[in-house]
This record gives sequence, C-alpha cells and structure tokens, in this order.
Amino acid sequence: MRSLLLLASAAALIAAPATAMQHDAHAAHKAQDAIAAAVAAPTRTATNTPRDIYRHPAETLAFFGVKPGDKVVELWPGGGWYTEILAPLAKSGGGTLYVAAPWERGLNRIKEWQGAKPDVYGAVKLAEFPNAGTNPKVPDGSADVVLTFRNVHNWRSGGAENTANAFKQIFAMLKPGGTLGVAEHRLDEKDDSAKEEKSGYLKESTVIALAEAAGFKLAGRSEINANPKDTKDYPKGVWTLPPNLAEGETDRAKYVAIGESDRMTLKFVKPAS
Repeated sequence: MRSLLLLASAAALIAAPATAMQHDAHAAHKAQDAIAAAVAAPTRTATNTPRDIYRHPAETLAFFGVKPGDKVVELWPGGGWYTEILAPLAKSGGGTLYVAAPWERGLNRIKEWQGAKPDVYGAVKLAEFPNAGTNPKVPDGSADVVLTFRNVHNWRSGGAENTANAFKQIFAMLKPGGTLGVAEHRLDEKDDSAKEEKSGYLKESTVIALAEAAGFKLAGRSEINANPKDTKDYPKGVWTLPPNLAEGETDRAKYVAIGESDRMTLKFVKPAS
C-alpha cells in the first residue's frame, strides 16, 4: 500500500509541472492571438501599417510579455504609432493603458483621438512623465509593463540627471516583478561614445547601465528590430533614415532602401523582492 501511495504522489508531482506548463503555453498563445488582432485593428492609420516591417509590433510586444489584461504604460507616445495597437489590445482583455508624456504637449495627439474615437481611446488614461508632482501620474507600484520606443536618446539629451530621474520614476511605477521594455536606436559598441551625444543612437551598454542604476535587472535581448543595413554614420544622425528622411530628396532612394534604424530590443524586470 505504501508503495502505491508513493507512486501516486510521484505521479502527481510529475503531472503538476506539466499542467502548469500547458496552462502557461495556453495563456501565451491567447496573448499572441490578442496582439495579432490589435496589430490588424482597422482603426490603425493607413500610413502607419506599412512600417510594421521595420517595427515588428506583434513580435516585439510578445517578447516583452504584454498581455491584454495588463496595466500597460506607454511613455512618450509621440504620434501614437504604438498607441494605435496598445489601446485596442487593452480594451480586448479588460486591461488598462496609460500614456505618459510631458504635460500637456506630449499628449495632445492622444487627446484629439479621445475626442474623435472615444470607443477606441476613451478609456486611455493620461499622465505626466517625468512627473513633477502637480499633474496626474502613473501610481507607484501599479503597472505590469512599461514600454518606451525610441525615447531614451531624447531623455539623455536632457542631461544625466534627467535621464536617471526618468528611469527612477519608471522603476517606481512598476509592480515588483514588472517589466520594462525598451526599443532604441543602437550604436555599435565599438563606436566612439561621443556619437551618442547628437546622433540619436545609443549603445546597448549605455541603456543597460542606466536601467541597472535604477534597480532593474536585464531579463533578455532580442534582435527582432535589428537592421544590418544601417551604417549609423550619417551627417544628420538617425533622422536621416525613414520615417524622418532629414536630407529631403537628397539620396532619398538610398535611405529608403536602408529602411528604419537598427534597434536594440531589451527586456528588464523590477526584482520581486
């Protein structure tokens, strides 16, 4: 009898991890389906969708582990390229989307959309980032995921203190165990660090150091958004390439053929303890 009980206990121990793995795989599959549906949303701007070939939104969000029921914060949304995907994704799963940017100019595009398409963007919450203490903020310890796309170089141009403060505030808004996803124009590690000052490109080691100084741990890197055609040696920096095309018609075909910049894709976590 005792042998039978031991065998049953061993079988249960083996089955439990297998069941957990099946549950995790099912959840991941559901999240990927929800992301794919959001990327295919008919409410996206027609001029934005052709850039999916450079930005790989479905793969990028899956790498960061974004789920439709999460509380997600998008920092400095700019023209709202990713907001057009994140808003329907949050809506589909009962999640929450914050967009956080300088108050109020950095949020004007999203506010316009809220008025024009309340069914898509009406539930999006607006916050100031970096927060100076007077305007709405993302509550501390509330976010599952914080995302920033091609913004760290902008923070760095504001000075080391401002950059450190940005990462410190991101760390504060995340739950323990929460994720920070960073996509950023990538400078080669062998290049002169002085190029980081004005080119719009940063080294991976620079971004990792900034995040780790705030308390984050690097959880993964991906080459999803790599572009080996990008030579990173343009007089007008990263803005020479699409979508900016800072040189206008000069060598336009050449830069269009290169495509958008080579980008690092880094996943950080806020330690659970």
